[in-house]
Amino acid sequence: MLSRIQASLRQLEITHSIRILYACESGSRAWGFPSPDSDFDVRFIYCHPPAWYLTLDEGPDTLNFPVDDELDLAGWELRKALRLLRASNAALFEWLQSPVIYHEALDFRARVAAVLPAAFNRKAGLHHYLGQLRRGVEEDLTSEEVRLKRLFYALRSALAARWVRERPTLPPMEFGPLRELLPNALQADVDELLDRKATANEKTHVPYSAALVGFLQAELVASQAARETLPVVRPGKVASELDAIFQALIGDAFMR
Repeated sequence: MLSRIQASLRQLEITHSIRILYACESGSRAWGFPSPDSDFDVRFIYCHPPAWYLTLDEGPDTLNFPVDDELDLAGWELRKALRLLRASNAALFEWLQSPVIYHEALDFRARVAAVLPAAFNRKAGLHHYLGQLRRGVEEDLTSEEVRLKRLFYALRSALAARWVRERPTLPPMEFGPLRELLPNALQADVDELLDRKATANEKTHVPYSAALVGFLQAELVASQAARETLPVVRPGKVASELDAIFQALIGDAFMR
């Protein structure tokens, strides 16, 4: 799959006349709880030659492709990505922390990493994870048997939301560090479920766990209450720093 992914990225550069600056794993394989049949969720950031940006009308800013059983491939154009970073897009913060990098050019992650702490808006982050957690509690985890994949999605979102509430730093992408915030009484249950997920398929269901779902429900209530208390952070200096990064990358991408 690594060879297939990297070949796909090279072909995209040729076909679309772009430069891919960064490509990473964004799903369960990066979060730390894949199933044997988990697909590869590859997300990438790319730019066009300078002339593409010097037109009266902006062109398309995403590249999306049909998903097959193995590969889910999608990308954002650089200007779009940096605008979303300025707006504290939680998904983009996760991509930039991914432990699985398929491609990188021009030290992209290091150049952008310097502005991440200042760009992170805790209120926006909490809103993102709260939405995912609400879906889990209200839609996915209401039957006598629940889908194991969805249980972990909800649990990770709950812990990320709790991290945002309790700590002034970016929540980590990986599930392992987030587990620091999980009550000790639930750790053994989660270990057992992780072992199960490592050998189960994506459609596996497990019995409803009152203890885990009760924890998720409590976290949903706590995050809803905290949402209005967190301050909104304005981009400020971050906007000019991202402008400089954007201009430098466009120049470097097609001169090296």
